[in-house]
Amino acid sequence: MIKVGKWIAKHKVLIVIISMLLLIPSFLGMAATRVNYDILSYLPDSLETVEGQDIMVDEFGMGAFSMVVVENMDLKDVAALKEKFQDVDHVKDVLWYDSVADLSIPISMIPDKFKDAFFTGDATMMIALFDNTTSSDAAMEAVTDMRKIANEQCYISGMSGVVTDIKNIALEEMPIYVVIAACLSLLVLLLAMDSLVIPVLFLISVGLAVVYNLGSNIFFGQVCYITKSLTAVLQLGVTMDYSIFLLDAFTREKKKGLSVEAYKKKYDEKERAMAHAIGDTFKSVAGSSVTTIAGFLALCVMTFALGRDMGIVMAKGVVIGVICCVTVLPAMILVFDGAIEKTKHKALIPSLDKASGFITKHYKVWLIIFLVLLYPAIYGNNHTQIYYNIDKSLPSTLASNVANDKLKEDFDMSTVHMVLLKNGLDSKQKTQMLDKIDKVDGVKWSLGMNSLIGPTFPESMIPSNIKEMLESDNYEVQFVCSEYSSATDECNAQLDKIQEIVKSYSPESMVIGEAPLMKDLQDTTDVDLQRVNILSMAAIFVIILFVFKSISLPFILLAVIEFAIFVNMAIPYYQGVTLPFVASIVIGAIQLGATVDYAILMTSNYQKQRHLGKTKKESISIAHKFSMKSIIVSGCSFFAATFGVALYSQVDMIGSICTLLARGAVISTIVVLLILPAMFMVFDPIIVHTSKGFLPDKK
Repeated sequence: MIKVGKWIAKHKVLIVIISMLLLIPSFLGMAATRVNYDILSYLPDSLETVEGQDIMVDEFGMGAFSMVVVENMDLKDVAALKEKFQDVDHVKDVLWYDSVADLSIPISMIPDKFKDAFFTGDATMMIALFDNTTSSDAAMEAVTDMRKIANEQCYISGMSGVVTDIKNIALEEMPIYVVIAACLSLLVLLLAMDSLVIPVLFLISVGLAVVYNLGSNIFFGQVCYITKSLTAVLQLGVTMDYSIFLLDAFTREKKKGLSVEAYKKKYDEKERAMAHAIGDTFKSVAGSSVTTIAGFLALCVMTFALGRDMGIVMAKGVVIGVICCVTVLPAMILVFDGAIEKTKHKALIPSLDKASGFITKHYKVWLIIFLVLLYPAIYGNNHTQIYYNIDKSLPSTLASNVANDKLKEDFDMSTVHMVLLKNGLDSKQKTQMLDKIDKVDGVKWSLGMNSLIGPTFPESMIPSNIKEMLESDNYEVQFVCSEYSSATDECNAQLDKIQEIVKSYSPESMVIGEAPLMKDLQDTTDVDLQRVNILSMAAIFVIILFVFKSISLPFILLAVIEFAIFVNMAIPYYQGVTLPFVASIVIGAIQLGATVDYAILMTSNYQKQRHLGKTKKESISIAHKFSMKSIIVSGCSFFAATFGVALYSQVDMIGSICTLLARGAVISTIVVLLILPAMFMVFDPIIVHTSKGFLPDKK
């Protein structure tokens, strides 16, 4: 690797130029990569609810719908509004009163079911059917255009509206996330470094890696908005360590060489130092990055494909970050070395030796604290409440949430399920089935084609436009209105009962829609959570085992970091805060992968000192002093990159993840600095005899 380092040092200007030129295809790749704003689309294709969506598109030419609430408007004006909605691109049809009866016919004369469903007080409701799926660009464009047409008396609800609002917020906030993370990280680096130029070069290097990573996503076709929003933030927080490692190695190598005066005069000494620094850094960075990559890749085992989306992109980001750290950053440091030397100043962080000595001296206190907090941490972690309602992650003032509130207020309804009824049942059977569904707890009404004209009329009397809208060659669409919100225990129990009724009449039929998808989401991710945590721990256990050739250290290091994760995840429980499901799934793997490096760094120093023949106490004390500043700077950098975004983001999915990561970085830093040396003190005899490299070489 030193030969490679020499080549990099020699061709530093060329590397800087190439790194800038690579921004062009990267930005083009970013622009061409579609962003998916619907996390429900990441559910497995094998699920019946997902299959049902595909059938809706194939058989009926529609994949999504929105309930439109209109208040205090004359029927003729509502009819005119409906016509305008129908003219909107990607709106397949709109179901309302005049779909089954002429406006001249009094409302009192239309079938009761239809009347109760679409009229209440001074409000009426229509159902807008879109020609594409919920999260498609087409559906979002249709919602946007409908909102432009609608006045203050009109409210457009439904998942397509929610996804549209998510898109609008994300597009507005994503660039600001990067600015916030960069500015706060820069502040930490300026405090931690002894040069004004070095922090800027660090940020440029990491920034280039982020752009390369985002640009290379073009090969995937699309990425989730959560992944794109967090990529820069996480990559900045996770890979900044590598830059610090390189600078430390470069500084050491320069001290090994010539004096400062001679160094300034002899140009190639600088290149020699950097070549050796690259060699040393690559070894240490490659080793430490493996744990981080393993943490991210563990997300790929999720059945819920969002994990794979985030895991691959972030793992790829770490790899690109390592490459930039040993190529682009060294080249920039060499090019701007003169400016670095001119802007040198006294480090603002004081010596931490006294604090380190106090920590290692009172290790028994930290062990007692660990034992006292262990049970409440585990209990809180296991009982933290999770929510799955996607609209709950958005501000209540957004158009979609306002519309959902109006739907609840005016019609006492929260969501609408769809029944894809396989053809073959006669009118009587359909009526019986819907009557049973009507009796299920929380069901407001159910509507099929027969409901629109009344049970006494034959199917031949059903208007052709209604038949075309609600019936295909193989299926009939029916609507079931629920007063229960999606992703609640009440709604899930209701869906189980409705599914049971539908299957009893037609085993090939299915219940689909937002709420069934949410139920499948909950069932899928509950399994994923356990799977990801187990795999990430197993992978990192194996890595630590091979790195230290130790049987005992993997247990000790994992116990320390998992304790930090438990404390982090327990805090929301004791605060009474409910977390979005995405945060609960990814945080364990990310915090473990990103912060176990702190423990590995201290362990490596502890191993080195024991190998040199130092006593237990001496080894732990020296290792702690050597590691403390690096761990604190790394933890603060991770905290800075995520904390500001957590405060700013209006999307709770993103805000909660960043809150957990920011807090997790602080907790992991504290736990490693306090608990890990105490563990070494207690288990040193076991570690020494179950690990290689902790005893001096035999003479």
